[in-house]
Amino acid sequence: MVENNKFYETIHGNFGFGCMRLPMNGAEVDLDQMNAMVDYFMDHGFNYFDTAHGYVGGLSETALRECLVKRYPREAYVLTNKLSTHFFNSEEEILPLFEKQLEACGVDYFDYYLMHAQDGAIFEKYKKCNAYETALKLKEMGKIRHFGISFHDKADALDRILTEYPQVEIVQIQFNYVDYDDLSVESRKVYEVCEKHNKPVIVMEPVKGGNLVHLPEEAAKIFADLQKDNVEKLSNASYAIRFAASFPNICMVLSGMSDMEQMQDNVGYMENFKPLSEEELEAVWKVCDIFRSMNMIPCTGCHYCVLDNDCPKKIQIPELFACYNEKKTFQNWNEDYYYHMILTRDHGKASDCIKCGKCEQICPQHLKIRDLLVDVAKIFGSGMGM
Repeated sequence: MVENNKFYETIHGNFGFGCMRLPMNGAEVDLDQMNAMVDYFMDHGFNYFDTAHGYVGGLSETALRECLVKRYPREAYVLTNKLSTHFFNSEEEILPLFEKQLEACGVDYFDYYLMHAQDGAIFEKYKKCNAYETALKLKEMGKIRHFGISFHDKADALDRILTEYPQVEIVQIQFNYVDYDDLSVESRKVYEVCEKHNKPVIVMEPVKGGNLVHLPEEAAKIFADLQKDNVEKLSNASYAIRFAASFPNICMVLSGMSDMEQMQDNVGYMENFKPLSEEELEAVWKVCDIFRSMNMIPCTGCHYCVLDNDCPKKIQIPELFACYNEKKTFQNWNEDYYYHMILTRDHGKASDCIKCGKCEQICPQHLKIRDLLVDVAKIFGSGMGM
């Protein structure tokens, strides 16, 4: 357990508002609904908000400025932002980017500033650009209060980063019950590295981009059977978020909420948090077995692979993977229609991939996207397939 860490000084509760997914009204953030969600979150004793410069196509920061910063005193909330690899290529570009982030959010400082989506390769770029050193100087200047990283790689890469930069105060990791023992994500091993270095942990993707909310029927039944005699029913999301929050070194679980219903559901079981019981944990492992048997694509929908339309064929990779997973889960014609008539109407099909590999270079999950697109093309074929 982390002891005497400054992380606990200003944080209220162990649940945070992740602002990578927000309520939308067309192409814009629905500010009225966002106001209501921020108020509900704050009224129930929580105050931690997480954003990044590229979230929601650049609208996340400005939405927080309008809905949080302009409406609450600065000391009432904790705001985390990140230095993302997409927006700089040299040391000279970091400080102007940082000032742009402050301006977009409407604040004079960030409570936490994270080196974003670190893996072995991205870490080398950050070292070359002296990004960690620049962030530490910003801390000395009072422009950030605490310095950390968000991380997407294997445990040995994290061990190297934390060994080279013991100044890191906090580590944000992907952690959910499906990824816990997954060989490609290594959530458990990454968590154990944080324990080894005595770093508190923030969890992202506790519901794996919604995959642990909309469960296959067989999996959903396992949780439903736990609650046959309960007056108040728990959501599928509750088991995933509470799973992550049940670990002693995890002090914050983020949830990306896109409407008030999700906000109310999450706050309902996190306001008076109870770790998973042994019976609930046993049910979680049964659900994991079902997911493993279905061989679904573990995409979280972060959209890093298509940020700024880098795909030369304009393939909507996360959407096609989601469509593939839905097809395998529910086996209905709706997904064929969605694939052929909606997703690929103005964008590339999976079969259009030219295997350039740009998407794989930035994927936080280290998915073999080119091979997976071949699988997607096979399951949907060339026509409607109805």
